[in-house]
Amino acid sequence: MIKAIIFDLDGTIVDTEMLWADAMINYLKDQGYECSRASILEVVYGRSWSDIYCDLIARYPVLAATSVEEMAVILSVYHQQLRDSSDEVVIDSSVKVLKELAASYPVIVVSGSPRQDIIECLQIAGISSSVQFFLGAEDYAPGKPHPAGYLMGAAMLGVEPAECLVFEDSAAGVTAAKSAGMRCVALSRASAHKQDVSHADLVLCDLAAFDINDLQLNG
Repeated sequence: MIKAIIFDLDGTIVDTEMLWADAMINYLKDQGYECSRASILEVVYGRSWSDIYCDLIARYPVLAATSVEEMAVILSVYHQQLRDSSDEVVIDSSVKVLKELAASYPVIVVSGSPRQDIIECLQIAGISSSVQFFLGAEDYAPGKPHPAGYLMGAAMLGVEPAECLVFEDSAAGVTAAKSAGMRCVALSRASAHKQDVSHADLVLCDLAAFDINDLQLNG
C-alpha cells in the first residue's frame, strides 16, 4: 500500500531542465568554452548538482578554481535570468496532482538541485505548504541514479521504501527510485529531452491522466 509520495522537481514539477542546460551553456561561453545543448543535456539531465560539477571540472580543469558552492551561486544567477524571461515554467498538471495527493498523503521533494533553487521553485509553483520537506544536492550523496536520496526521504518520513510512490522524468531518477525499491511514475512529455523511462511502473505524457487507484490495486 502506498503511504507516502515523493516528487522530483526539475522536469517533473517545473519545466527547468532546458533552462539549466542553457544556463550552463551561457556560463561556459563566458568562460571561453563553446558547447552544444545536446552535449550539456547529457551532463545535467536528471543528475545531482554535485555530480554535474564533477563532470564539468573533469572536462574543463581550470574551472576547479571555483568551488562547487561558488559555481552553484553563479549558475543560479544565469538560471534565474532565463527563468524570469520564460513565459511559463510551472507544469500545471503536475502541480495539481501534487496538491491533490498532499490532501491524503505526506508529500516530499527529492531533487538534485541546490536547496535555495528548490525553495524558489516551490514558491513559484505555489506548493511550499503542500510539501512536508525537501532534500537537495547538499543533503545526500551520491546523487541519482544512486537511490541514496530516496532512501533518506523514506527514512525521514518513517515509511518503508516499498510504501513510497515516486514521480520522476529522467532515466537516472527512475533508476534511483526503482533501486530504492519504490514504485515510480515517469512523466515523459513530448517537449522534454528524450529519456528511456521504460523501467518505470507507469509512463505518462501528462500527469493529468494519473489515477493512484491503478497503482494501489496493483500493489
